Amino acid sequence: MKWAGGKSQLLAALEHHWPRRFERYFEPFLGGGAVYFHLAPGHALLTDANTELIETWTVVRDQVEELIESLERHIWDEGYYYALRAADASALSPVDRASRFIYLNKTCYNGLYRVNRSGQFNVPFGRYKKAPSIYDAENLRAASVLLQAAELRVADFQATMAEAGPGDFIYLDPPYDPVSATANFTHYTEGRFDASEQRRLADAVTRATQQGAYVLLNNSDTEFIRSLFPEGDAARSADLLPSGVYVVSSVAANRAINSDATKRKGAYELVVTNYQP
Repeated sequence: MKWAGGKSQLLAALEHHWPRRFERYFEPFLGGGAVYFHLAPGHALLTDANTELIETWTVVRDQVEELIESLERHIWDEGYYYALRAADASALSPVDRASRFIYLNKTCYNGLYRVNRSGQFNVPFGRYKKAPSIYDAENLRAASVLLQAAELRVADFQATMAEAGPGDFIYLDPPYDPVSATANFTHYTEGRFDASEQRRLADAVTRATQQGAYVLLNNSDTEFIRSLFPEGDAARSADLLPSGVYVVSSVAANRAINSDATKRKGAYELVVTNYQP
């Protein structure tokens, strides 16, 4: 799936930031799942607040052949797109809902997932020079195999992180703190991930550190986020740093959701860890 802020392009930059070893893997903002599929851990808890997203990944894991059959029926057509977007998803089977979700994701504008305050997907039809690829059967089958090691849930990030224990690894890729008034995009669910949510996430990271879990967080390189995760002097160690002390790095990244393609490069993101990579 396409996903705004997805980490496929950032994996190389993150390669030197993973913990050297860990037990279970936790990802409370699953999105497109690029990091999970890259690391391919043996045991994982994958969650997100987006119900349709988690249902789709569950269908990929448990009913991939039925999903492929459903995806084969879609066509790339603007009228078809808007009719399917307007359809009552609750009247569909889980497989057909997942198929609809993937189709809209692949054919909507810029692969964006955005909902209004009623939770209704409202992204317009994408303008592509040629028909986009709606699905890759072999890739779906490969994802299904890797997801066998994962438990999937709709859950708040705080509840997910509370289950992590000593030696576990939590990867956090929340909706980013806006770098400007016009870059404010936090509408992945009918709720909004505002400054109070960013503070709640920082508090959850503190608790996860106290629980003995390794945490890596990506976010915008803004003064506000830096204030939530202050750097501190700590001896190099493979173990956790003291609570409230972080290693903070800035890495170059593309902004995939800017409407102007020329402005999707040159931005920087923070990599925050509660351990020395």
